[in-house]
Amino acid sequence: MRRSRHYSGVFLSVSAAVILMMIFSFGCVKKEEAGEIKIGALSAMTGDLAAYGGPILNGAKMAVDDINEAGGVLGKKLVLVSRDSQTDPTAAVDAANKLVNIDRVPAIVGALSSGVTIPVATSVSVPNEVVQISPASTSPEITTLKDNDFLFRTVPSDALQCRVLAKVAMDRGFKRISTIYVNNAYGEGLAKAMKDAYEKIGGKVLVSVPFNKGETSYRSEVQKAVKDKPDALLLIAYPENGVKILRQAIEFGLANKFLLPDGMKAPEVIRDVGAKYMNGTYGTAPAPAASELTEKFKEKYKEKFGEYPPKPYIDTNYDAAILIALAMQKAGGSDGPSIRDALRDVANPPGEKVSMLDLKKALELLKEGKDIDYEGVSGSVNFDENGDVTGGSYGIWKIEDGKIVDEKVVFSDSL
Repeated sequence: MRRSRHYSGVFLSVSAAVILMMIFSFGCVKKEEAGEIKIGALSAMTGDLAAYGGPILNGAKMAVDDINEAGGVLGKKLVLVSRDSQTDPTAAVDAANKLVNIDRVPAIVGALSSGVTIPVATSVSVPNEVVQISPASTSPEITTLKDNDFLFRTVPSDALQCRVLAKVAMDRGFKRISTIYVNNAYGEGLAKAMKDAYEKIGGKVLVSVPFNKGETSYRSEVQKAVKDKPDALLLIAYPENGVKILRQAIEFGLANKFLLPDGMKAPEVIRDVGAKYMNGTYGTAPAPAASELTEKFKEKYKEKFGEYPPKPYIDTNYDAAILIALAMQKAGGSDGPSIRDALRDVANPPGEKVSMLDLKKALELLKEGKDIDYEGVSGSVNFDENGDVTGGSYGIWKIEDGKIVDEKVVFSDSL
């Protein structure tokens, strides 16, 4: 009996010690978490947009580092939690659910593809009152989405891109084009908007052919598109499937006769298709005018990550993360509704102009209860009533000597 009591006593002592350790550990975890505020990133690290995922995510990482170097938010360290959208709606909804319900983030930067951003918003972020800012989703459908004002974007709608792209086509002497587009919200929206804009200035879209991602061959789609001998082919796609389509179009004699939007602005496309077939190709993508701010942003990115690739949406993702942080500071809280309600206050006038170059000052002004007007590295990030940026600009780029060369920037008010 004594022995039994002895073991019982030891067991009780050990149990008590374990419980105390658990309480202590839990207390430490809670204390550590109390000094952090998490935000989420829904990044396309795999799938059709894998060529863009890493650099765009780096933009958000850089923003979080800059905010923390400026003193953090609400006296706390900002932490970025990233999950892979896989450029797939089903996988992205699952990843977003984990960000919201496991990581407990009140805001998310992402996704990239409109065909991913929309289902994530309707299934996850909006029902859970989580702010979502896409740096790359350009579908006009997002403008009218019923999102209870929880979905924003730091990139202009394709309603602008198509006007620039239509002008590029006419300037190149392409009066009759055919379109092949990815069968999702991005592809459908841009194809329709392009047809409207192009035909308004005298062009003719012979046929618009949708394609589904992941097919082994797109020969039938290409045959439909080239049947009536267009002057050029507009390919609205992402690199993974776009490369296959370009190769098959070249077989039909369309080398150098392509128009490419933002989803195809990637050096990997030139590498995988061949520079001799792509040289002379023109395209469009969101871009700010060159300035001291944009140059310093690129220099800082190079210092951190080694190079600044000629790909869109690195700067818009930076701005998205910065705006979330500034909105938290303005609101004095880090829950979704508070961030939502403060976003326009920090992004839009009136207020003192601030930028990446003076984030510490911006945070101090907000602590003092003063108004700020954040000027993005991607250009204007003033939000309208739909969560779209007002105005905006698009860059015209071309492929020359096997490289992407930015030619000029066109502003919405000049079209």
